[in-house]
Amino acid sequence: MEAMMWEGVMELTKWAQEKKTDPLLWSIQVSAALNSAGVSLPSVDLAHRLVSYICFDNHVPLAWKLLEKAMAVRILPPLLALSLLSTRVLPHRHLHPAAYALYIDLLNRHAFSLSSNIHFPNYPKVMASIHHSLRFSQLYSSHDPHPGLVLVHLLFTLVSQLLEASLDDEGLLQHKPRWIARFPDSDVDNMLIDASPNHTKDTLHRKNTAMAIETISLFLHHKVTSRILSLVQRNMPAHWGHFVHQLQRLAANSTVLRSLKQVTPDSLLPLNFNSAPGIKGLSSEWKSTPKLELSAVMAGSCAVQSCNDNWSSLWLPIDLILEDAMDGNHVAEASAVEVLTGLVKALQAVNGAAWHCAFLGLWIAALRLVQRERDPSEGPVPRLDTCLCMLLCITTLVVTNLIEEEEGELIEEAERSPTNQRMDKQALGERRGELVISLQLLGDYEDLLTPPQSVIWGANQAAAKATLFVAGHSGYLEYTNVNDLPTNCSGNLRHLIVEACIARHLLDTSAYFWPGYVSAPFNQLPHSIPNHLPSWSSLMKGSPLTPQLVNVLVATPASSYTFLFPEVQARGCNGSLAEIEKIFEFAINGSDEEKISAATILCGASLVRGWNVQEHIVFFIVKMLSPPVPPKYSGTESYLINHAPLLNVLLIGISSVDSVQIFSLHGVVPLLAAVLMPICEAFGSSVPNVSWTAVTGEKLTCHAVFSNAFILLLRLWRFNHPPVEHVMGGAATPALGSQLGPEYLLLVRNCMLASFGKSPRDRVSCRRFSKMITFSLEPLFMESFPKLNIWYRQHRECIASTCSTLAPGGPVSQIVEALLSMICKKINRSAQSLTPTTSGSSNSSCSSLDDALMKLKVPAWDILEATPFVLYAALTACAHGRLSPRELATGLKDLADFLPATLGTIISYLSAEVTRGIWKPAFMNGTDWPSPAANLSIVEQQIKKILAATGVDVPSLAIGLSSLLSLDESFFVSSIYPFLAFLSLTITYKLDKTYERFVVLAGPSLIALSSGCPWPCMPIVGALWAQKVKRWSDFFVFSASATVFHHSRDAVVQLLRSCFTSTLGLGSACIYNNGGVGTLLGHGFGSHFYRGITPVAPGFLYLRVHRSIRDVMFLTEEIVSLLMLSVRDIANSGLPKGEVEKLKKTKYGMRYGQVSLAASMTRVKHAALIGASFLWISGGSGLVQSLIIETLPSWFLSAQGLEQEGAEPGVVVAMLRGYALACFAVLGGTFAWGIDSSSPASKRRPKVLGIHLDFLANALDGKVSLRCDCATWRAYVSGVMSLMVSCTPQWIQELEVGILKRMSNGLRQMDEEDLALRLLEIRGISVMGEVAEMICQSR
Repeated sequence: MEAMMWEGVMELTKWAQEKKTDPLLWSIQVSAALNSAGVSLPSVDLAHRLVSYICFDNHVPLAWKLLEKAMAVRILPPLLALSLLSTRVLPHRHLHPAAYALYIDLLNRHAFSLSSNIHFPNYPKVMASIHHSLRFSQLYSSHDPHPGLVLVHLLFTLVSQLLEASLDDEGLLQHKPRWIARFPDSDVDNMLIDASPNHTKDTLHRKNTAMAIETISLFLHHKVTSRILSLVQRNMPAHWGHFVHQLQRLAANSTVLRSLKQVTPDSLLPLNFNSAPGIKGLSSEWKSTPKLELSAVMAGSCAVQSCNDNWSSLWLPIDLILEDAMDGNHVAEASAVEVLTGLVKALQAVNGAAWHCAFLGLWIAALRLVQRERDPSEGPVPRLDTCLCMLLCITTLVVTNLIEEEEGELIEEAERSPTNQRMDKQALGERRGELVISLQLLGDYEDLLTPPQSVIWGANQAAAKATLFVAGHSGYLEYTNVNDLPTNCSGNLRHLIVEACIARHLLDTSAYFWPGYVSAPFNQLPHSIPNHLPSWSSLMKGSPLTPQLVNVLVATPASSYTFLFPEVQARGCNGSLAEIEKIFEFAINGSDEEKISAATILCGASLVRGWNVQEHIVFFIVKMLSPPVPPKYSGTESYLINHAPLLNVLLIGISSVDSVQIFSLHGVVPLLAAVLMPICEAFGSSVPNVSWTAVTGEKLTCHAVFSNAFILLLRLWRFNHPPVEHVMGGAATPALGSQLGPEYLLLVRNCMLASFGKSPRDRVSCRRFSKMITFSLEPLFMESFPKLNIWYRQHRECIASTCSTLAPGGPVSQIVEALLSMICKKINRSAQSLTPTTSGSSNSSCSSLDDALMKLKVPAWDILEATPFVLYAALTACAHGRLSPRELATGLKDLADFLPATLGTIISYLSAEVTRGIWKPAFMNGTDWPSPAANLSIVEQQIKKILAATGVDVPSLAIGLSSLLSLDESFFVSSIYPFLAFLSLTITYKLDKTYERFVVLAGPSLIALSSGCPWPCMPIVGALWAQKVKRWSDFFVFSASATVFHHSRDAVVQLLRSCFTSTLGLGSACIYNNGGVGTLLGHGFGSHFYRGITPVAPGFLYLRVHRSIRDVMFLTEEIVSLLMLSVRDIANSGLPKGEVEKLKKTKYGMRYGQVSLAASMTRVKHAALIGASFLWISGGSGLVQSLIIETLPSWFLSAQGLEQEGAEPGVVVAMLRGYALACFAVLGGTFAWGIDSSSPASKRRPKVLGIHLDFLANALDGKVSLRCDCATWRAYVSGVMSLMVSCTPQWIQELEVGILKRMSNGLRQMDEEDLALRLLEIRGISVMGEVAEMICQSR
């Protein structure tokens, strides 16, 4: 029956063609016949049969009219008919130019009316037929696709066919046709051929090509089709790249295109054709909603800010992170380079800034850091060298990372390109040129470029190098005394920055010719050229490491300012790296004396101030701390013992505060810890029977090497923090210190080595590093170091509980008695009075000090195991009066002098005992224990001054200190025996180079411990140490004032409020009227401007105290509250509340014109930037996760914002609040997780965002009842999604399709149709079909 029905339909068609029936009448008859047969319309079978009927046996005008009418009245699917025609007409367009013209005409009539097509009842069947007919499963590797995906493939195929045909018609096709020759027809000879004269056919061919090009242009400019094609650009890069390549060829070479009036090469190939948003930007018909335009003001404020004084506020988080990294008491395992790289990428995306703006913001922030420290106050933690390292090395490496990342991606993209066009090894991206622009603009900031006194010589040397190079005398620099050069060779910090960039191949010497970079070059060399002295160039020319040369190289950093020798240039290295590699060769292959000289040189000025090679030096030192195992080594002891003198030089050389901080900034702490552990394991297990002569001439034992390595290892993790911190805190503080110990450092080390080299950036950056540096990829665990692991377990047991009873007569008991005897003999006391009361212990005491020392010739690990029992005995004796406090302090010092490694156990044991609170109180009367009475009142006044200057008032703490002052110089403090023993021990240390590496462990530990003790322990510590070292009094007063925030949450909130008001310049009575970074961070810390200590800025103070806050979880809600208050003040022009109430109010809650909405949006974004920065710095990704999952949903559900004011806010204020929270959430996420997947923290991002978007979708679906203002909610939802779409598209790509579809539906209900489309567009090919259908149905 079906065959008969179709036979009747085709007979009806033939009859209509013969009788020249009106096509409309024919269509009615065919429709009636199909309906009576139960065939659903539009009919897929009719399309196949009618196209086959026409092509080409019935290629006559009336047949084409019948086809067009069938498409118009929808008795057959137009898109299916077009797809079938394309496979038949385009391959034979030269034989049938009229058919080709008719096909293009049908394409223009029906290919752009897509909305009606997707509403066909048999739409899925139609698209499946198209998929099969055009063989999309072969072409696009898509099997059983979504109908919308077939629609995308169809439009792209149709326009690609036209493009290929046009190129072929003009002889521009370079390869065999892909689109128009896939459907061969073997019956060509039997076809009806259009009979026309040759010149007429040529004209028709040219006309057809012109029509095809115009249709291509229409596809690219039409509102609907252009946006659908943008999906191909985003999700099918291989196909799109070939399409663009062909389009560019057509635009460049087509003579037909140049003859057209409506279409030009420029319009066919617009400037933004390859941009990320896609070609949808061509159509002016897409309009954003007003709310989306408002969020665009928020996201694109860089252009607004670039022309006023607050431009640098956009990059405020960089200033905060740089300053936070300068906390010398904190050793971070994460690289500052990586942290800053992610931060700069996030800010560049969120600010919508050009890369030269981002680079300039980074340089300026680093320069401000240095200027805050140009005249530093004295203290135990020097900062200037670390600040210069941050400016001239870390910041330069951040820029290097960003440039190498782009170029690595370009190389990888070229390798994946279908045209297989491999890029050169030195692929250049746009960021390299943006760097040049930023450094040229940097020259305008002369005040920031003034070098500190200590680097003036280096800056002048850099300027002299450029001047000599421009003058053509570059080879004479090493022979020229800078003092002999003209005065116009004076340099600044920009000269040093440029040299750092040249050393890393970011710039070349063409930078010397920038306008204003050098003063007028001179043509005459200085008259006096001094005799050639030993220098780095002497080393490169083959000079041996004589003592004179070693002294010079230790004091002079390796530098690329010297002339580059041809052999160095041939190796593609800068001079500095070649010099360091030369030294490393001595360390590997030289004599023992040369090895020690090489170690001394590497740990000298090149480590601290070798800014051009610092990232290489830290790796060389780590490598030298792990010498290779000698071939066929078979000794019973570790092979490391034979390297004791070399290792000791390295350990002492990198033990300074600045050196450890430099290792921390470069992210090498996990690698350093991993090489220190084998040293500790080997030397701590060795009996000190052998000694060596150190460089200083003193005898060196394995105990000394072990102590230096062990103490340095302790400084690399949060060893010095009091035990109470290991058992409290929220999500931001791991329970039981799980991320605070050596096992965590090993885990980070294993991950670092396993992941390096896998990213495109790593492939490029590997070129910079020396080929002489290699590390074993074998993972390490604590079980690899059994002795260290045993000590670490004992350390944690001491934190958790008191010492267990010691069995008498055992090896540990004998060492305990020997240690007590040694201590007692030195202080002329009987050991019996101090020995723990265990049976038999009193009869086994040593008879003499020599006997005790002989018994202590045991491995250091055994001594450390016995130390807690010695400390318990000594404290007990002191508490019962058998040992005076002064003798206790002396005994502890003798113990630490005998084996300095015991200082670590002393610190952990005494700290744990303080937190237990089981010891009797004692009086600090100046007799038994030292008294702080002499200057405690001065310390109190200075603390009040610091707090008052930052707007903090904590009366309860002042009362507590005043009550002590009334005790007639006798100070009562609870749990003081262990605390005062520790304090007294630290005071006994001399402040010289010999003890520096021990003091830098004990000092921060004392500060951390006293911060956790009841007030006013820390002011007492500050007062006593200020008596010992008066020049450090400012440092101790500042540390004491920071302790206030450990005890008072209210003080923390007050300080944060001051940070907001100072930065935003809110309130006419505010002492920080101008606002900005300068008022937030001030001039740093010191007393060099006024008499006495200078009050510090609130932001600077917060960055020094946030690590001592007991539980940071409360900060999330507090920062949200402060942000909302700041938004209110911004909307009210920052006026005091009383003045605002006097203003004439309107229904919008503000006077018209009182505040520009755009300006308010900019300030709101700054407020959100401040809040997100402090939230991230305070608690990391844990606090950001808490904000997004818990705090924000609770805020919307509880309407806290309305309750705070007690009145209904205006619509504008409510809307600004929503956008402030949106900025706050997205900025916090970008800081914590980054905008891409390069950060390990980004792995948690999809889960957190999925939970939050599920809450938003439930609220949009009406499943959750909100109590916040409707305008606030709408602004928040549209703001968050707008920022994610425009700034963090990769976040969207990681989310589940289901939640994105729900959010898209919710946004469409909010009349945010364009935003809803963009959201799904970004998700990728998995929702491309749904997006295409939404585009077709959009208004």
